[in-house]
Amino acid sequence: MKLRRVVITGLGTINSLGHNVPEYFDNLVAGKSGAGLITRFDASLFKTRFACEIKDYDPEKFGIDKKDARRNDPFTQYALIAAHEAITDSHLDLDALDKNQVGVIVGSGIGGIETLLREIGEFYKGGMVPRFSPFLVPMMIADIASGMISMKYGFRGPNYATVS
Repeated sequence: MKLRRVVITGLGTINSLGHNVPEYFDNLVAGKSGAGLITRFDASLFKTRFACEIKDYDPEKFGIDKKDARRNDPFTQYALIAAHEAITDSHLDLDALDKNQVGVIVGSGIGGIETLLREIGEFYKGGMVPRFSPFLVPMMIADIASGMISMKYGFRGPNYATVS
């Protein structure tokens, strides 16, 4: 088997220090911290009450409509946003590429944990009746992010997630 080169051609991010690469880099070199008090849920019962949340996040500001936001866990939305920035940053002519040779590999700590936690919460609130969203598994599996990116851009090369 002949090995081929892998080329990283663009950068993209959305994280607790910035909604894009320049914002992230500026905050990083300025020595700012992305950590702060948890605001996405009531953390008063936990010993640790701080995290590195993405502040002021609105999927529609990034071109993700309400329907797609409901059907994709935030981790997938973040992956789509970062991929879009990286592809834009690359200045690649996507129409000139052999999309069978373009792959997507996404690294994730766990996948759609927010979706899983929401569904578990609904399970307990609903008298523990086992009724779950048909989107539960697709929204929480780690490789859905690379799949959504591949589908959005028509990439048909290798597509998977690494989880650590």
